[in-house]
Amino acid sequence: MFRLQWTPRASQQYGDIKAQAERSLAKRRRSRRSKASPAGGLFNQIHKALTLLQANPRHPGLHTHEFHSLTHPWDPAGKVFAAYAQNKTPGAYRLFWCYGPGKRDITILAITRHP
Repeated sequence: MFRLQWTPRASQQYGDIKAQAERSLAKRRRSRRSKASPAGGLFNQIHKALTLLQANPRHPGLHTHEFHSLTHPWDPAGKVFAAYAQNKTPGAYRLFWCYGPGKRDITILAITRHP
């Protein structure tokens, strides 16, 4: 298992997505609807991708690949990766991450729509 570290940007993005999902869930409960909202579904997908990433960064469902448009925060020669939180969705969300700073650490750099 890897330990997840967060940049301030990624932490803020995750918090915003989680807060939106919680507001949507509260509204759904008040109106007694059973179907999940898009915000709740997005949060569940991102949470699942983070869980898979923590257990195995090479999990086939993540479709992890190197991403060249971001720089590694600690090592200029280090690699930054993108992992799928969603697939086959317009504006699908991705997790951008790198290894480090510790040996068993993964740092989440950003959680955004596919650029």
